[in-house]
Amino acid sequence: MAELSADFTLASARRLPNVTEGHPCGRLHGHTFGVRLVVRGAIDPQSGWVIDFADLANAWAPVHDALDHRLLNEVPGLANPTSENIALWIWKALRVTIPSLVAVEISETGGFRVIYRGE
Repeated sequence: MAELSADFTLASARRLPNVTEGHPCGRLHGHTFGVRLVVRGAIDPQSGWVIDFADLANAWAPVHDALDHRLLNEVPGLANPTSENIALWIWKALRVTIPSLVAVEISETGGFRVIYRGE
């Protein structure tokens, strides 16, 4: 088995509606989020890879379109767009297309990150 990852970015705005009053994340703000998709599987003896990176990029494209340069609170399913919920949303969006997906990692400003490994 081999594990590979691909990194992507999202520039999005959000407001976290469930934080305590006065918390800075309760105000509208933006991030350039890092997104890492991690895939695990057997190395195909003919192709020599687990998955074609182009297939991974193609699967990512509609997710990027749905989230990039958007107010995440307005995206169906992201009323509370914490990094954890963003990772879960991406997982659900990609799991059918990429069955070998094992983790979605979200990083945000300040070096903070969340890793979601499935349901």
